[in-house]
Amino acid sequence: MILHINTTKGDDIEIKIIDSGKELFKKKISAPYTQAEKLLPLIDKILKSNKLDLKDIKRVQVNNNGGSFTALRIGVVTANALGYALGVPVEGVKKDLKAKNRKFSVVEPIYSKEPNITTRNT
Repeated sequence: MILHINTTKGDDIEIKIIDSGKELFKKKISAPYTQAEKLLPLIDKILKSNKLDLKDIKRVQVNNNGGSFTALRIGVVTANALGYALGVPVEGVKKDLKAKNRKFSVVEPIYSKEPNITTRNT
């Protein structure tokens, strides 16, 4: 079973469960400024509602290109952490960026522009 994570579409989270090339389940929720707080509970809820467990996940896919800096980072970090914890491969949309020579795979985010991080002058 494949868990697919997409946090690149604005303020939404999209989760898919795919098995044998067939999409079994898809859920999209609105999560403006709360993707980090809602992503893992959403995955847990989807797995439980489909009578699945984390150990059923054999691969994690993640959209690793596009979207805002923070939204992209949330999805990629969560996918990499799940892959590491479960000992399963992680792959991004841009598969050629998957890290090699490790016991687990890591997906790198592809940012479309420099982050807009500012500091306040006090």
